[in-house]
Amino acid sequence: MATLRVPITAQDHGVGPADAPVTVVEYGDYECPYCREAVPYVQRLLDVVGDRVRFVFRNFPLQDAHPHAVDAAYVAEYAAEHGQFWPAHDLLYAHQDELGDELYEQIATKLGLSVDGLSQAFSSNRYDARIEADEEGGLRSGVNGTPTFFVNGVRVDQGTAGLDAAVAAALGES
Repeated sequence: MATLRVPITAQDHGVGPADAPVTVVEYGDYECPYCREAVPYVQRLLDVVGDRVRFVFRNFPLQDAHPHAVDAAYVAEYAAEHGQFWPAHDLLYAHQDELGDELYEQIATKLGLSVDGLSQAFSSNRYDARIEADEEGGLRSGVNGTPTFFVNGVRVDQGTAGLDAAVAAALGES
């Protein structure tokens, strides 16, 4: 059984109470079609369980298969620096078929962020260490594809198909 090897910290991108009885961690890639399909599924789950679950997203760009994945993660990290991670996350998935510089500039503008600042973040490689740390944590935890979910530190091997059952079990509702 694979387990989460990197503890959740304040630097993680999370929604929901930090002391929720259940924590779901997703390792995702903004260009992965399966990750995009998981977004409404995860949102529905969070709507149903409410504040009994904390959801954390970590970057795991599969750059060999998805040439825009790292740049999209940069956009999300830049937005995070300005308190706009979740809106950027949602916009990147909603417009996954348009990933590229034009979309990234549109997202920055829509979120009231500096396009020049985003460009400087790219040119300075500002978020390389952050993204690589997420990836390394995923590899150490047995992540080999996206999306990969962990519920209370235990990998859900069935992806979204097993997520409901894993959360219900963690909540003692199975």
